[in-house]
Amino acid sequence: MTSTFKNIALIGASGNIGQIILRGLLHASDFNVTVLTRSSSAATFPAGVIVRTSDFSSADLQEAFKGQDAVISAVGATGFADQKKYVDAAIAAGVCRFLPSEFSADTLNDTVNNLLPLFFLKKDVIEYLRSKESDSFSWTGVATSGLFDWGITNRFFQFDIASRSATIWDNGDKRFTLTNEKQLEDAVVSVLRHPEATANKYLYISSVETSQNEILAALESTTSSSWALQHTTTDAQVAEGSKKLQSGDFDGALQLVRAIPYGITPGLKSNFAKDRVLANGLLGLREESVQETIQRVVSEFKSN
Repeated sequence: MTSTFKNIALIGASGNIGQIILRGLLHASDFNVTVLTRSSSAATFPAGVIVRTSDFSSADLQEAFKGQDAVISAVGATGFADQKKYVDAAIAAGVCRFLPSEFSADTLNDTVNNLLPLFFLKKDVIEYLRSKESDSFSWTGVATSGLFDWGITNRFFQFDIASRSATIWDNGDKRFTLTNEKQLEDAVVSVLRHPEATANKYLYISSVETSQNEILAALESTTSSSWALQHTTTDAQVAEGSKKLQSGDFDGALQLVRAIPYGITPGLKSNFAKDRVLANGLLGLREESVQETIQRVVSEFKSN
């Protein structure tokens, strides 16, 4: 196996996760980054990125992957099932490392997958990658749980800075881990810089171990105000999210994703600091502060 990865291909670079990973690769400045995009895409990318249009056929993917050391998939839900084709093309092209589109919940946990069956497609890709391991090809999965600063900024975690309001699930005391955007950037870069140590591993990372009530306290302290609260339950949110998803409303999937850190369903194991072995030390990632993260997010909100 090569001692370093230099040429990196990224699929899904215009998506929420893809943009974060791309930013980290460019900031690191020691990679040659190629973004694969469809000819119909209107997405634009920063200077210094090689943009390779593709029809995403197996033959064209293989051609696009030639000369690449690693391929990173950051595809969204509609692309999960296509990743086996990407893996096959990468192997045929001589790529050394494949990073599948994890960067979220622990999809090796079937309690998580039963909550949101779409994630079984992710687990299937991990199992496929394991079947393809060889002296010349390896993979790395990175599980982040939810993205903390990203999810506060865009209200995904149901904290609204503008209105000083929040929705709290159950009693708000369940503890879980979350990862900040920069931590995700650094994790991916570290994986690529440490090929041997990260080969054929599913890695759990975390920026903070926290709870809804701790996040709320940090927000109230930082904004010097008491927030208006609504309360809900895991049962109500899961039932509503499942019903929406079954009717074709993808907002239901977002509710179920939120239920992974917030929900009190037994077996979710969403506190990676307690339930799993963190790879923070392996990847050189430091523990971060809930209060400092919230102060930064609120400051950025006020300046926009």
